[in-house]
Parts: sequence; C-alpha cells; structure tokens
Amino acid sequence: MNVYQFPKDFCWGVATAAYQIEGAVNEGGRKPSVWDTFSATPERVVGGDTGAIACDHYHRYETDVRLMTELGVKHYRFSIAWPRIIPDGRGTVNEEGVDFYKRLVDCLHDHNITPHATLFHWDSPQALEDLYGSWQSRQMAFDFADYVTAVVSRLGDRITHWMTINEISCFTHMGYDVEADSPHAPSKRVNSKKQVWQTSHHALLAHGLGCQAIRAASPVPCQVALVDNFGVTVPINESPAHIAAAKKAFHTCTQNGGIIFPALTGNYSPVMLEELGENAPDIQSGDLEIIHQPLDAIGLNIYTGTYVRAVDNEKGYEFLNLPKGYPRMHMPWLNIVPESIYWGIRHVSETLGRNDLPVFITENGCAAEDEVTANGEVIDTDRIMYLRQYLKSAHRAISEGYLLKGYFLWSFMDNFEWAWGYSRRFGIIYVDYSTQQRIPKASFEWYAESIRQNSVV
Repeated sequence: MNVYQFPKDFCWGVATAAYQIEGAVNEGGRKPSVWDTFSATPERVVGGDTGAIACDHYHRYETDVRLMTELGVKHYRFSIAWPRIIPDGRGTVNEEGVDFYKRLVDCLHDHNITPHATLFHWDSPQALEDLYGSWQSRQMAFDFADYVTAVVSRLGDRITHWMTINEISCFTHMGYDVEADSPHAPSKRVNSKKQVWQTSHHALLAHGLGCQAIRAASPVPCQVALVDNFGVTVPINESPAHIAAAKKAFHTCTQNGGIIFPALTGNYSPVMLEELGENAPDIQSGDLEIIHQPLDAIGLNIYTGTYVRAVDNEKGYEFLNLPKGYPRMHMPWLNIVPESIYWGIRHVSETLGRNDLPVFITENGCAAEDEVTANGEVIDTDRIMYLRQYLKSAHRAISEGYLLKGYFLWSFMDNFEWAWGYSRRFGIIYVDYSTQQRIPKASFEWYAESIRQNSVV
C-alpha cells in the first residue's frame, strides 16, 4: 500500500470563482460588481486587465466540464455571481442569470460531478456600494440573505453543498483602509480601523443570516459551510513549547480572532479584542448568536503559513520573519510552507476546539511562471513540487485522525487574478487568453494520476 493513500471516500476536486472565469459581464442581464468598477479604474490592475472576458466560461462551460471529467474529479467548487442573479443587489431576480447556473449544474450532473456552490466570492453588486457603501452597512447582511434565498429556492433541487462566503478578510480588511488605497475592491478609504473591523463584522452577520436562509429555502437536506483563509501559525519545530506558542499566536495572526473565532466559537477572541481596544467593532445584541450558526463543515483556503516560536516576552511567542532566500512561488506572499495545511486543520480541532467539525481544503495551489514550450506543452514541475508536499501534509492530518474530508485544488484553470490581472497563473490548465485555447499542464496529468491512485504520486 502506498504510504500516502487517502480514504476511499475522500473528495477530490477543483475550484474557481465567478468573476475570475465567467466573463460575459454585460450579458444575460448581469450588472456591474465592485470588481468591474475597480478593474476599470486606471492603474488598479496590472496591465489594465479586467474580468470582462476572462476565460469566457459563461460560453465555454461545457468544454470546461469535459476537461474536469478528463481530470477525474468528482467535485467542483464554483461561485455564483450576486450581480448576475439580482443585478441591482436587491429586488427583482434576473431569471436569465439563474438559468446560466441551472445549465452549468445540469452539465456537471450529466458528468457525475457534484457541484459545491459558494454564494459570495467578493463580487458585491456595485448598486449596493452606490446605495449604502456595501459592507460598511448592516443592511448588506440582510440583502445578502435575500439573495441567498433567491438562489437556493431556485437551485436547491440541483445543489446540496453550499458555502456562504469566501475569505471575509480579503474583501473587508483588504477592501477598506484608513491610510492607503486598498488592494481589492471596493478600495475605499475609511476614517478608522474600527470602521474596517465593522465591515468584517457585517460580513460575519451575512454569513449567519445566509446559513439560516439556505436551510429555510432548500427543498432538500443540504450541507452548509463557511470558507475562511485564516492565518496559519506554524511552530518553528514541534516541541511542546513551540506548539503552545503557535496556538497562542493563532488568536492574533491576521484577523483570526475577529473572524474564524466568532464564526466557529460564538465569541471574538478576548486576546484579539484586548489588542483592538477602541478599534473593536460594535456588536449588537443577538449578533453573535446569528453569526455562530451550526455548520456541516468548514472550508479552509490554505496557501502558506507564518512560523512562530516560544520566547520570553509578555505574549510568550513571536512571529518570525522569513530569511531573504526563503523559497516562494510566483506571488510576493506565496512562501512555500507545506506544513501549513496540517497546522490549519489541527488549529480547527485544538485551538478553536472544534474537533467535531469536518474540514475541506477548499483552495490550495500556487502561481508559477508557466511557459508554453515549442511543442505546445507547459511543464510546471515547480507546481507539482508544491502540490505534492502540501498533499503529503494533508495526508498527515488524516493519518493522525483529524477530520479532513476533501481537497479542492486552486485553480482548475488560469484566470483573472484580481489586482494582478492575467499576469499570474494559478491553473493546472493553461489559458491562452487571445484564443481561449485550454492547454492541460503537466500538473493536470499529475493531479489526474493522484486522483486515479487516490494517493500522492
């Protein structure tokens, strides 16, 4: 038996997001999202790129689903575009937009692929940004719940695996800032850090109301999850002291104490609240009960991690900077830390105290400097190296009894990489954007063989 064999019922999948692949931004009744506005703003996206065409998945989804079949995945995580379903953010439902997702999901079922739908992956309707500042307002959470009801009541006969929101920190703490232009849409200046934290609190509220809306609207039993990209603290070595330090540091790494803690435990981390002081968000009576919904799983998007060690200071730990020569992939932040998957899963079980909660790796992958060879191939052995090591770390978590149930590789194909435009490639399929040709990379074949053997190959 292969030492990296996965359980027979392990879910192998791939992931994408609507604005990054669909294109067709002015078709089928869709209206602009904040990302349409952001990417049309000069000097905000590398190369002046936009998601207007992207991978043209809106028109080419049948070809893409056939490629998934060739790959051998049985699970596909994608997102549904709010401005395609309710173009003005609230009010009238655009049935033509709904019909696109019906066609996509029916095509997936025809190929025996289970759809996993993320209801929000950063593409807020521009209309709500204009109306009340989107995530700056509590109203956004209630309009989100109405949108969720519209989607689930129409697609719930076809989709039984739902994810409410993707990566709250990225569209709140990276979308709003006090002192600088934020790197993500809506890229809005606010007056205080408290106002930034208020946006993520409203997003948490949207998640909670969204969970309730899914369960109320679904015509059949379904599974509900949240997807988070919390900061993974990794002990510099696995001594008891350094492990304890990594668990302490988890509370204040990135926005962990104010996002994943309330979602999974029902309370903001007291350590984080003390650190925030007057910048902590206003929490109304009943908010935490709404936010802390029962979940069927947690989705973790894990690409890298932060090393921590125990030291003799007030906190008992310190975050470690990486040395200049530390290896990374083709993004400034994408340092290669394979054990981050293991520690992310372990933190859910032990640091957050949720050893009852099944875990899915809903995104893991890397950008590489892919080049098409003279004979039309992309030999991305660097990506294979990265994926192989991370999947070994995922296997370790399973072998130690942690509840990892599935893995979605990011990404199925190259796409619009937000503020990096088309200058960064995360896919296992190369997209020639001038022709929309799809070229499976060497990593595609590697992942297909891993799925076939149900093992790390």
